[in-house]
Amino acid sequence: MTKKAAFHNDEVVLDIHDRPKLGSWLGLSVQHLFSMFGSTVLVPILVGLNPGIALFSSGVGTLMYILITRGKIPAYMGSSFSFIVVMQSLMKTAGYPAIAQGTVAVGCVYLLVSLLVTLIGSDWIDKALPPIVVGPIVMVIGLSLAGTAAKDATMNGSSYDIKYFGVAMATMLLTVIFNMYLRGFMSLVPILLGIVCGYIIAVLVGIVDFSGVEKAQWFAMPAFQLPFISYHPGIYWGAILSMAPIAFVTMSEHMGHIMVLNKLTKRNFFKDPGLNHTLAGDGTASIIAGFVGGPPVTSYGENIGVLAITRVHSIYVLGGAAFFAIVFSFVGKLSALIESIPSPVIGGVSFLLFGVIASSGMRILIDNKVDFNQKRNLMIASAILVIGIGNAYLQLGSFQFSGLAVATVLGIVMNLVLPKTAVNEK
Repeated sequence: MTKKAAFHNDEVVLDIHDRPKLGSWLGLSVQHLFSMFGSTVLVPILVGLNPGIALFSSGVGTLMYILITRGKIPAYMGSSFSFIVVMQSLMKTAGYPAIAQGTVAVGCVYLLVSLLVTLIGSDWIDKALPPIVVGPIVMVIGLSLAGTAAKDATMNGSSYDIKYFGVAMATMLLTVIFNMYLRGFMSLVPILLGIVCGYIIAVLVGIVDFSGVEKAQWFAMPAFQLPFISYHPGIYWGAILSMAPIAFVTMSEHMGHIMVLNKLTKRNFFKDPGLNHTLAGDGTASIIAGFVGGPPVTSYGENIGVLAITRVHSIYVLGGAAFFAIVFSFVGKLSALIESIPSPVIGGVSFLLFGVIASSGMRILIDNKVDFNQKRNLMIASAILVIGIGNAYLQLGSFQFSGLAVATVLGIVMNLVLPKTAVNEK
């Protein structure tokens, strides 16, 4: 009996297990590093943690994720924004040891849910998440980030800055041109080229601050907190109970990203390697982050956008980005140089990255021929889109569930409850 050949997506430049040549490997990996860098270091900066540690933990977490998912899912793990408000509050009171325990607790919740999925299976996913639910959720993942991209592209602090807008638009247009007209290897790194050109333009118009680069040392050991070793032992139940429940919110985003990757790669990662492995990988990455002093991590939409635009899905490229993140966390000058990339450059590229994600959601609806003449489909999609994009979040005490989480749960419930046809439909 012959063994069935493994699926290979011939419509992309590099499929998941295709290994790029060494020269192109470097550029493709650095492109992913640049795409996620701004957001990954922004979270610790807002909270008061060490950005170098966040960069280190994102790299190690990504490698662990790739290992646990058996090298089958091209995803990058970066600092999660969902915990910022709680972490800021904890930093003012109990300090980092409390945040560390909360971060580890988040990872443990993921592992427990992973164990549950292992025991009962994941067949329920197909029933709970049909195209009419998945498509709008994926669109929300991209469009809910539109405000962030627009703010990065226009706002200098609290003021509108025309220079920022000009740099953002130039960065976006150059990236489009590179993506449409370049050939060979250069056609595979349009985002990297767009960021580099945008950075040069930003330097020319005088909005790049080099002070951090000048002060930084070439070799700088990240200031690892090691909270479970360096601090007096104690259990911070308030931190654990504040952060752990938010894991259920980020799980919905995690599943949304898996849906997008399923569509891009023409695979079903809920079945292979399985939702239990993807959740275990995400949870382990957060536990590692907690033990070295970083914030909780999650898969990144920016990197999914890079996958969609370049059609390079190689797991080796994502692994390379993780490797460089670890290396750069020790090279002070390089970390500071990347950190000096101004927000309008990131905003200009994000217009495309987030837009491509939203377009993938629209494609799911089109490819599955979802009929919007059916009232149930119209109602489900409408509720998900407006609640998710508008971020109609749910606040219960200190717990805040994002508009995406609310829209996801509501869409699933509506799909399960509403009849196939309305009583006034023929």
